[in-house]
Amino acid sequence: MSTTTTDLRSRERKGLRSADAPNQESTPNLLHRLVNDVGMLFAQELALLKAETARSIADLKAATVSIAAGGAVAFMGAFFLLLAAVYGLSNVVEPWLAALIVGGVVTLIGVIMLATGRRKLEPSSIAPRRTAAALRKDTQMIKGVSQHEHD
Repeated sequence: MSTTTTDLRSRERKGLRSADAPNQESTPNLLHRLVNDVGMLFAQELALLKAETARSIADLKAATVSIAAGGAVAFMGAFFLLLAAVYGLSNVVEPWLAALIVGGVVTLIGVIMLATGRRKLEPSSIAPRRTAAALRKDTQMIKGVSQHEHD
C-alpha cells in the first residue's frame, strides 16, 4: 500500500474526507438534519405569529380608543341636538337652526369615527396574514421534500 492510500484511510477513520471524495451524508444524518430544520422553521414561524399577534393587539387597542372617542363625540352630538331644542325658543331669529346644524355635524363626525373603529375590529384586519402565508409555503415545501423522497 502506498502512503497516499494509508493517509486517505486514516482520514476516513477520523471522519475527514479528501478533497476528491464526494460530500455524501448518510440517510439517518440527513433525516436528523431535516427534523432539526423543520423544528427550527416552526419555532421561527411561532415567533412570527407572536409578533403579528402583538401588532394585532396594538391595533385592537387603537380601534377601542377610536370607538370610545367616537362614542363620546356622538354623545356630544346628541347633547347639541338637545341644546338645539332649548335654543329654538331663543331670542335670535332661528337660532335653533344653527344649533341643529352644529349638533348634526358633531353627530356625523361621531358616527364616522365609530364606523372607522368598527372596521378596524373586523377579523380580516387582525388576522396574521404573513404567518399563514409562510406556513402554507412551508407545508408545500415539506410536501415537495416528502414526495421527492418517495420517488
